Amino acid sequence: MGLTKGAVTFSRYRVIGDLPDNLPDFIDTKLKRFAFRNTLSDEEKSIGWTSIENVLDTKFEYANYSLATYVIFSLRIDRKVIPPSLLKIRVLEAEREYMADKETHKIYRQDKRDIKENVRAELMRKISPIPSFHEVCWSPSQGWLLFGSLSEKVQVDFEEFFKQTFGLKLVNFIPWDPEYMGEKLLRDMASAEIGTTKRELSSLGREFLTWLWFKSEERNGSIMIPDEGDIELTFIERIALESGEGEYSERVVCRGFHADMEEGKAALRKGKKIKEARLRIATGSEQMDFSIRADHFQFQSMKMPDSIGKDEGEPDEEGRLLERIYLIEKVWGIMERLFHLFLEKRSSSKWNSEEMNHMKKWIAE
Repeated sequence: MGLTKGAVTFSRYRVIGDLPDNLPDFIDTKLKRFAFRNTLSDEEKSIGWTSIENVLDTKFEYANYSLATYVIFSLRIDRKVIPPSLLKIRVLEAEREYMADKETHKIYRQDKRDIKENVRAELMRKISPIPSFHEVCWSPSQGWLLFGSLSEKVQVDFEEFFKQTFGLKLVNFIPWDPEYMGEKLLRDMASAEIGTTKRELSSLGREFLTWLWFKSEERNGSIMIPDEGDIELTFIERIALESGEGEYSERVVCRGFHADMEEGKAALRKGKKIKEARLRIATGSEQMDFSIRADHFQFQSMKMPDSIGKDEGEPDEEGRLLERIYLIEKVWGIMERLFHLFLEKRSSSKWNSEEMNHMKKWIAE
């Protein structure tokens, strides 16, 4: 994720479930109980919690995972991966030895399976695991959590292990989740005949980014958020547009500092919508660059301002980390409010008569 330094990549979750009254003791006990254990094993995967500051620290002394109202730690996953070519060679060698011992030129199917399984188990015992570390930032008081990976495989491991540890369910945060968006917006969507199936809802993310590109150029990068004022938002460096699904999907990637290439507009005219984009948001003196994936509202390579942690005197690491978390919250808050602004317009009676007409003219330019 890069929470402590560098660019930040994360998935956001809602944490579902009741928290105990003695929350500090509960978290401390669970983290230590399910901490990573460096044991010799022939298992394919080992998993556990570690300190975010030191991946070898699994004791969590002095509650070093606690930062203000946040709980910050890391997930370690060690995987043993056998290269397919190595397994193939070792199996062929074992089969040759088997036939020599049995003085035969044929191996029955079940014997082949047994040989392959024995070879796999032997390699698994000998091969060294490959560790990976994924940062976690959890706000129990606000009910959200950030996880530093966009890999579906890693996310599944994390969600299952988090539930095993804390007895709490994690739900991917997407602003069009019916359980999150509220009854009013659901009623507005129904009246505007916006489909609410999983497939129809997921397309809203792409519609949103496409609309946001239009809004970012409507007033030269300035977008007004009701009750908050103007923000500066620019599409930069890269836009990926797509239409269709699976083997029938068509994808166009536009690159350029302002990402305003004619190729992108041409793709929009053919019905493609934005799947991924890199944006720049500026509010006051703060500027943040990041990529966003429309389908799951995930943030990637979020670049923090260079000014963080450069105050006079010795750097305050805790203060620096809190500032980074604050900026992450600020950016996703802006993007969430922009999405709700889009959804209000999308479900209004003026969407087709006004907003869509303006967008069509913009695309045709």
